Amino acid sequence: MRKNKYFVKTILMVALAFTMLISACSNGGTNSANSETEGAASKDQGGNDSGTLKPVELVMVYPVGGEPKDMKLVQDEINKMTKEKINATVKLVPIGFGAWAQQKTLMLSGNEQVDLIVSGMGTYSQDVAKGQFLELDGNLAEQGKGITEALDSLDPAFLNATRIGGKIYAVPSIRDLAADYGITMRKDLVDKYNIDTTAIKSLDDLDVVFKTIKDNEPGIIPTVKYGTSIIDLYVNSFFDNLGEGFGVLPGYDNDLKVVNMYETPEYADMLNTVRRWYQAGYVAKDAATSTETQYNLVKSGKAFSFISHMKPGIATQESRSTSKEMVSVHFRPAVTATSAIISIMWSVARTSKDPERAMMLLNLMYTDKDFINLLDFGIEGKHYVKVSDNIIDFPQGVDATNSGYNLQMGWMFGNQSLSYIWNGDDPNLWTQLAEFNKGALKSKALGFTFNADAVKTEIAAVTNVQNQYKIALETGTIDPVSKLPEFNKQLKSAGLDKIIAEKQKQLDAWAEANKK
Repeated sequence: MRKNKYFVKTILMVALAFTMLISACSNGGTNSANSETEGAASKDQGGNDSGTLKPVELVMVYPVGGEPKDMKLVQDEINKMTKEKINATVKLVPIGFGAWAQQKTLMLSGNEQVDLIVSGMGTYSQDVAKGQFLELDGNLAEQGKGITEALDSLDPAFLNATRIGGKIYAVPSIRDLAADYGITMRKDLVDKYNIDTTAIKSLDDLDVVFKTIKDNEPGIIPTVKYGTSIIDLYVNSFFDNLGEGFGVLPGYDNDLKVVNMYETPEYADMLNTVRRWYQAGYVAKDAATSTETQYNLVKSGKAFSFISHMKPGIATQESRSTSKEMVSVHFRPAVTATSAIISIMWSVARTSKDPERAMMLLNLMYTDKDFINLLDFGIEGKHYVKVSDNIIDFPQGVDATNSGYNLQMGWMFGNQSLSYIWNGDDPNLWTQLAEFNKGALKSKALGFTFNADAVKTEIAAVTNVQNQYKIALETGTIDPVSKLPEFNKQLKSAGLDKIIAEKQKQLDAWAEANKK
């Protein structure tokens, strides 16, 4: 997943603070079988006899960083393929990330045809509650067996984590469904100062590293924020945030007892460490207000490192994003929670003209290597060339700046493990990623979604308080010894205890229903 993924996750984290996660929804719609397609569609996973299917056009909607100039050429090639496989043509509707929330809402609330659409991104259960998506259980059993098999081969918990009221309304893309955590650093400086990366086991082991950089590389900030703060995403290695972070599960378990993260010793320790770094000059004085990304800061030679979530192949990915060779040290184990699973998914919209054929198209995204690589990388010979059977690169004279189709969003289109591997990545990357997903610690609350409707007023008030303190605390700008207790006092006054009590009540009911 490349830097677009960071942007998506930033949107997700903001959206989650306002998401009302709804359980037991009866107005999501069910699919009545189309007699003309049902028989053929149920024959197998992806090899339906297109000759028995009526021709249809399917509309596929998804966010992009920018529409590639060769989108129409790629769409034409896709239609050659889908016409042969499922007797359907596909209209691709890419929407810029900046306009996504508004355009998606307008499309789903009207009667415009939308067959497949990216879902999740912080609004999944809201959209389900509004009846925007169709229930998929029946279609998965008939036309989407390949989707179920691909996800279940990793862990059935991943697909089950999408259930609302016991029903599936979306399927997650197969990507990094978990995350481990650590630090990514410029390799040239690591080598120059003989930094022993094997000695880095925790945040506290970084002081000596940062001191080396500060003392010897004037003008380079030892560490910069990833997301909105120095530890913005790193805290997720200690807690399942249960949606928006107002009430969490320490250690992804805690016997399902919800607590205030901001009162935990782990959080206080992290703030004390970051404060120490700030006072020592290892963090920029304007870190709380700066809007510059970690990638641009490293690329311009102004930053040495950033602390973040990780996955297999992260160092190569971040090297591309920063245009400098990077080295990553993983020192927190891989974990996963509901929020990670449902961040990027695909749904069949209620305005689909043919839900069964839409599921056939979605099934291709999880089972058909040729189809997924056309979506991911465009046309062979024009947008990419094969270096070997499964490794690709840009053609001669083409690069990221002039390619007509360079989405770099394979993490979004169905089953990423079917896609080619970019030259420079480990040839065994997808095997490593599958083992990473399988081996991650899974939250005891995996599959739980919080319905915030009963405390939406308190959520808004607590969010306002958080906005006043969180970034300043997590960049070391203010002293946690005095300001963290003040922060917690204000959170309680705004209604945090009520939110936690409501979340605990819902989690207890969910656990009872799921025998946790």
